[in-house]
Amino acid sequence: MKEASAVGSIRVMKFGGSSLAGPQQRDGAANRVLAALKDGYRVAIVVSAMGRRPDPYATDTLLELAPDALAGPNRDLLAASGEIVSAAVFAATLERFGVRARALTGWQAGILTDGAHGDAHVLHVERGVIQELLAHDITPVVCGFQGVDRDGAITTLGRGGSDLTAVAIARALGGAALDIYTDVDGVMTADPRRVPSAQTIPNLTFEEVTELSQHGATVMHGKAADLARIAHLPYTVLGLRSGTGTKVGTTDAPEPAGPVTGVTASFGFTFMHLVPDAAVLPGGWEQDAFRVLAEANISIDCVNVNSAGLFFIVRDADVKHAQECLGPLPLAVRTRPDCAKISAVGAGMRGTPGVMYACVRALSAAGVPIVHSTDSHITISLLVPAGRAAAAESALHQHFSLGAPREEHS
Repeated sequence: MKEASAVGSIRVMKFGGSSLAGPQQRDGAANRVLAALKDGYRVAIVVSAMGRRPDPYATDTLLELAPDALAGPNRDLLAASGEIVSAAVFAATLERFGVRARALTGWQAGILTDGAHGDAHVLHVERGVIQELLAHDITPVVCGFQGVDRDGAITTLGRGGSDLTAVAIARALGGAALDIYTDVDGVMTADPRRVPSAQTIPNLTFEEVTELSQHGATVMHGKAADLARIAHLPYTVLGLRSGTGTKVGTTDAPEPAGPVTGVTASFGFTFMHLVPDAAVLPGGWEQDAFRVLAEANISIDCVNVNSAGLFFIVRDADVKHAQECLGPLPLAVRTRPDCAKISAVGAGMRGTPGVMYACVRALSAAGVPIVHSTDSHITISLLVPAGRAAAAESALHQHFSLGAPREEHS
């Protein structure tokens, strides 16, 4: 994964919460920074809050201090405080290693967002402060996950938003090299907690990582992956301890070995099937159903419209609200709760016949019923009973031979 560098070129290094959870992990992260500095890079760092619940400064732990806080500036200020602690502690760690460092909040680092508290979008990065520090050989340690809106209110970028901070800063710095450090060795062919044979994927396209992240893989924030794709900003996802992982978006990546690159699962869905009452004339009712759901800000996925009705999935938390919104319409609303979405992703699907057949055959052989399915140009999503999700994920992983060790291409 090591690259040749021009002396003085910039490298953005993002460290997740698990990479900073304790003194040993922080020392390991500091050694990664030292190695990059010795290779001639100027380094800008982005950090997440330290650890995970119940660690005292993890975001979820902090939010439990005010469980009834409404989404808005007060809740965002509380959520953002974990990264502030993390940046200050890691800057102190670096100075102990002999590195001049300066902790910066998101707003001190020039990260301007819209006012969508809890899920803000980055509008602009005013890079002057970061560039000034780098010019004086001071390593900025920037709080991820946060910024400030035009009214000066602190905002947060959504779960995993430190990845988005790192991509936005690397882009603002003219396409700096970007490393995302985590507790696993890059992007894997499946979640190793459910599929023990999962392997690290050496190379991925921007589109593959975007699809994997949006369909349940947690190694990269979905909006961050999409921004990197739009900006054509290559990056690597690396294990903190091993230093090995996945190159994303590089131009020298080999052709895919097969149609499917990775399999992922997401949980907590209810399948909904809408059918018009017999007295309703054909046409128009689908538009009404979509309208009331959109007006209620209910997100739907895996949508299919045909003569048998309207099919889609919603998050379990939205089911009751969706039923209430649809109630006044002349529709029969059928639901199937406790479903999981299994997605097979791969750039090799393009123009390859028989991939859906292979997926259906693999799940049928494993005795997993398919509730619903949708597909796009590089993704096939299959809705299955949640209790059979692990079997479905393993069946697809095995069928497409994703567990075989893969050679890394540099």
